[in-house]
Amino acid sequence: MTTTTTGTTTWHRIDDAECQRFASSVELIGKRWSSGILLAIEQGASRFTEILASVVGLSDRLLAQRLKELERDGLIERHVVASTPVQVRYVTTDAGSELLASLQPLVGWGQKWGTPGAPGRSRPED
Repeated sequence: MTTTTTGTTTWHRIDDAECQRFASSVELIGKRWSSGILLAIEQGASRFTEILASVVGLSDRLLAQRLKELERDGLIERHVVASTPVQVRYVTTDAGSELLASLQPLVGWGQKWGTPGAPGRSRPED
């Protein structure tokens, strides 16, 4: 492994397999609405309508699609509650919770630097 230091950051050269895993992770959470849905579930929205209400601008069709994808990818679990009418609840898995925790530094970056590509974006005040 090759290591490079720039300023206070140490960078390790990664191989192709590591690069592919990183790219897959970014694509997984970077799909439109996926991170918002995951965050809504982590913060307590467990039913379809609760999630839909928590993520402003999300359509019910796209929510249904993303829930299937997030479940397929092991980030959420779907639980069917036998009642009348039947209830479906969603919870984050350990992997989903850990992924959200790993994104927290990006929240800080966004607060410091603003939205990339946004008009008027500027460097932080020193």
